[in-house]
Amino acid sequence: MKKIYPLIVVLITLSVVGILFIQMSWINNAVKLKHEEFQREVEATLKQTKESVFSRYLYKHTNYIPTEESKRFYLRNHFTVEGSFDKEEIRDIITKQLKNNNVKQSFEYCITNIYKNIILQSDGFNLNDQETPFRIELAPEDSYRARETLFLAIREDKNVVIREMAWMIVASIVFTTIIVLAFAVTVRTLFNQKKLSEIKSDFINNMTHELKTPLATISLAIDALTNEKVIHDADKVKIYSRMIREENKRMNKQVEKILQAARLEKEEVKLTLQKLDAHSIISKVANNIALQIQEKNGSIDLRLRATDAMIEADEVHFSNIIFNLLDNAMKYSVDEPEIVVETLKHGNGMFTIKITDNGIGMDKETQNRIFEKFYRAHTGNIHNVKGFGLGLSYVKAIVDAHDGKIKVDSAPGKGSTFTITLPAAKA
Repeated sequence: MKKIYPLIVVLITLSVVGILFIQMSWINNAVKLKHEEFQREVEATLKQTKESVFSRYLYKHTNYIPTEESKRFYLRNHFTVEGSFDKEEIRDIITKQLKNNNVKQSFEYCITNIYKNIILQSDGFNLNDQETPFRIELAPEDSYRARETLFLAIREDKNVVIREMAWMIVASIVFTTIIVLAFAVTVRTLFNQKKLSEIKSDFINNMTHELKTPLATISLAIDALTNEKVIHDADKVKIYSRMIREENKRMNKQVEKILQAARLEKEEVKLTLQKLDAHSIISKVANNIALQIQEKNGSIDLRLRATDAMIEADEVHFSNIIFNLLDNAMKYSVDEPEIVVETLKHGNGMFTIKITDNGIGMDKETQNRIFEKFYRAHTGNIHNVKGFGLGLSYVKAIVDAHDGKIKVDSAPGKGSTFTITLPAAKA
């Protein structure tokens, strides 16, 4: 299974690269074809311009010549642009032929004699324009006179070709982008699924361990109760019975956590909102957990400084939020836990609770994922931290349900500070 994900990623990557290569090749070939089509259109324009110049020349000079053969003979012996046309007349002929061939960009032209001297040119023509590939000799093939050459300089050749194909290029880029995005989403989904699979495997292992321990204890207690020496000893019966009851409660709590997480996922948890004294609940939860902290030679400092501690919240869930955060602060402390609980009231109608500890801290990656369901932070050398990775995801879900916010500030080895902001009760 571990090898299938890289294989899928490689195959999809090769497919996307192949599609991109084909797209780029297609665009490149399309641009080349369009450019070649443009060149053919300009070359056709030059030939038609030559024919139009001949026709105009014959019209001017050979009205008295009756036959076509005589006209061709006259062209061979007498044709020349010099003195027969002005620059505007030639421009009009070229403009008309370009329009006939669907060439819309601007142009400049010049006509040179056999000595490369310019005999006629447009106003915008310059010497560099003579490097244009579009040129044609203005003389019959069997002319007896010196040949003259028409140079046609088309402006913005490449840009026009690309502009004409803009919609095709844009569409290709858009669809290629969609393919790349789909590939990225697919790969991300694959890795998320892989990560989720690993997290769920860890969850199942943790759940098995968490339930196996109390079951083993209950099994041993039951075996002890069936022992002849124990069954007649009332004190020992009470001890083992209490042990079974406590382990049963422990299992019920674990099962309740899992069911609670399922309800949160389905958004089936309903809050019973009421006005509560946050300081009273925080103090109550802190007192309940204080004994466990003292057993680890730790301390909990309540700095309940908010002048108005009334909030609108669900009492049970709010108590659970505080308990989970204090429990985490205690569990993830290497030495004696030192926990500080501070409250603040803001003028914008929000009530803030800060819980700071001196624990092992978290790196940035852990902070980004700490509120994910089933995720458990790496605890370094702390091996006794147990759980399903549901506590902080539950806290986040309940805080969000109260229209509040929660964030964490932490650094490895420097402890963590969880900040909860909840709406204060309206006056």
